[in-house]
Amino acid sequence: MASKAAPAPEGKPAKKQGKLSQIRDTYRMAKKRDPHIGLISIGSGLLTWAAFIAIGFVVLNPWVTGILGFSTGLLVTAFLFGRRAERAAYAQVEGQVGAAAAVLKSLRRGWIVEPAVAITRNQDIVHRAIGRCGIVLIGEGQPSRVANLLTTEKRRHARVAPKAPLYAIVVGEGKDQVPLRDLNKHLMKLPRSIQNADVTDINFRLKALQSQPVPIPKGPIPQNTKLPRSAKLR
Repeated sequence: MASKAAPAPEGKPAKKQGKLSQIRDTYRMAKKRDPHIGLISIGSGLLTWAAFIAIGFVVLNPWVTGILGFSTGLLVTAFLFGRRAERAAYAQVEGQVGAAAAVLKSLRRGWIVEPAVAITRNQDIVHRAIGRCGIVLIGEGQPSRVANLLTTEKRRHARVAPKAPLYAIVVGEGKDQVPLRDLNKHLMKLPRSIQNADVTDINFRLKALQSQPVPIPKGPIPQNTKLPRSAKLR
């Protein structure tokens, strides 16, 4: 009697996505916002390669300059593709409820991000990021309402972690606001005034603020939006 094939184990983790698959998915996402991303990126790389070959004929050594130009052309293609894909990713989430949360997820290691620590019925949101600079509260929504919400949250956080440096940021294009595309860069420029152990201790203290349930507003929050690798700060 033939034995039955063993069923696939449940809960098996999905295979890690390969780099080619990541590039393909990023290209498909970016092309919706930037239809010429492939043509411009590859065309710029080919022009760079051609320029090196032309220089090689002038100096009578086209083979060496051709190889060097090919490598340089690949770098130019990758750089342009990454930058344009990054802009397309920001454009995709910009204006959505919780867009800053999607951007904050691309912060490099050393940061503890907590999305939507405070939400109002008008869909004004405050996110929290804890790093070597201290506590950063990031507000999204109508500027005047968000300012009031940030003031309230600063008081709550100061009571729990009174010695921690505390910053408040409003995401937007207006005066004294930080554009979404520059959010992570702005956070990385804040002065580092505490140690890694302090970051963990502050996060532990702030867990007490999460004991009260926060109402979730209606509308899409881009929790699964992924920025391309180039969007991550290096």
